[in-house]
Order: sequence, then C-alpha cells, then structure tokens
Amino acid sequence: MSKRLCAEFLGTFWLVLGGCGSAVLAAAFPELGIGFAGVALAFGLTVVTMAYAVGHISGGHFNPAVTVGLVAGGRFPAKDAIPYLIAQVIGGIAAGAVLYLIASGKAGFDASAGFASNGYGEHSPGGYGLTAAIVCELVLTAFFLIVIHGATDKRAPAGMAPLAIGLALTLIHLISIPVTNTSVNPARSTGVAVFQGSWALEQLWMFWVVPLIGGIIGGLIYRCLLESRE
Repeated sequence: MSKRLCAEFLGTFWLVLGGCGSAVLAAAFPELGIGFAGVALAFGLTVVTMAYAVGHISGGHFNPAVTVGLVAGGRFPAKDAIPYLIAQVIGGIAAGAVLYLIASGKAGFDASAGFASNGYGEHSPGGYGLTAAIVCELVLTAFFLIVIHGATDKRAPAGMAPLAIGLALTLIHLISIPVTNTSVNPARSTGVAVFQGSWALEQLWMFWVVPLIGGIIGGLIYRCLLESRE
C-alpha cells in the first residue's frame, strides 16, 4: 500500500504541477502563450506520462473522482479509497505549493487573481453560472469514468489505456476551460484553491461534490450497461 500511495501522490503532484503550471506560467505568456489548447494538452500529457510511469503500481487514478468512480464500477476495493483520496489531495497541495513558489518569483504575481483555480459565476472564465458549471462538471466527469472503464476493460487493446484516458482529459479541457476552468478532479481543484485563498475556497465545495457524483454515475453506467458478464 505504501508504494501505491506514493505513486498516487506523485501522479497527482505531476498532474497539478503540469496542468495548472501551464495555465499559470505559460497560457498567456507574452506573444508566445500556449492558450486554452496548450493547457488542455498539458493536462492530458500529465495523465499519459504518469499512467505509463506508475499506473502499474497504483492503477493511475490521480483523482478522487476516478477512485470513487472505480469503486462504483466494481474495479477498486472501497476499503482502499480513503487512503488514495488522502494521498491525492496531499499531492495536489504539494504541487500547488511548488507552483506558488515558482510563480511568486515574478514581480507583480498575485495568487488572488486566480492561480488556475476553478470557479463559476463571476469566477468562471466565460462567466457561466452555477447550473451550467454543475451540468458541465457532472457530465464530463461521468464520461471520463466511462472512458477509463472502457479503456481498461479486459476486452480493450492492451497497453493503450493511458493514451485514451489522456486524450479524453485533453478533450474535456478543450470543452470546459471556458466554463469552470475545468476540474473533474477535486484534488486538482484543492491544490490551487488553498493558495488562491479566497473565492476559490468558497466555491471548492462544488468541485468536490459534483465530480464525485459524476464519477459514481460514470462507473455505474459502465458496470450496469457495458461491462462484460462473462
């Protein structure tokens, strides 16, 4: 278990540092910013790289919604869920701390301006309200879990799961960055909200409750409708 939790810590750390780091440090860099598409790709690449690196150790969840969704889908024991969630949240916060140290090295840096945090209403990048944010996070997290279950099904092509899952996360970000800055991952949301320190913490409840529900829905859909009964 200790090795599995270490793998989950490192994987979540890499996801938050790579994805949120690209948003904070590179998305709007003068003249050469990578923009929304670059940030979306960065999140996908973090999952691909760490799934191949440590997925064989822990299963490569890196996300409380994934862990809970895999429990709902019958792919992961419920007794191991809480330790996984704790390791993921600690990994996310550790990555947020490293990113804060890097970003604060630039004059004029202000974490309260956003720090890649997730939000709705006036804190949504596109000004989307709470209902739109809930629907977006719920549906996209559910489909993310369907992709994860399907890509790791014994009937799926062997060795291709990290690519499918990473590309799914890229697509999710391409869709939803303007809506919520894309969570579908409570550990990712927590890791930066702690350092944003104000409105991000106030809205963090939504980016825990809705992705967890979405993960459970996605896991149950695959388990009840798509799983092989052999």
